[in-house]
Amino acid sequence: MQYELRTYLIPDGRIDDILARFRDVTMGLFAKYNMECVGFWTIDNEEDYALVYLMRYESAQAQEAAWEAFRADPEWLATRERTEANGPIVEEVISKDLTPVDFSPMQ
Repeated sequence: MQYELRTYLIPDGRIDDILARFRDVTMGLFAKYNMECVGFWTIDNEEDYALVYLMRYESAQAQEAAWEAFRADPEWLATRERTEANGPIVEEVISKDLTPVDFSPMQ
């Protein structure tokens, strides 16, 4: 299995916008491209506003193919344009690939 930890740094005041985009569109696109989301979390304090989530794929190749298809999807492109009409809702995306150790319950 291949895991990916993604952190989206969110501009102040835009966390509801990114959550709505995931809820209303992105999760459906993840399902369309067999992208399994293990969980979502938010970080919201005076210094940071972030959305953090963990993805699971069959392999690194599956991960790469899924993201390539996702990023080219016409629904995604239209949604991104619409949801960012008043400015970006993500300041930075940080992606880290994770490799489970031999005793991890998530392998």
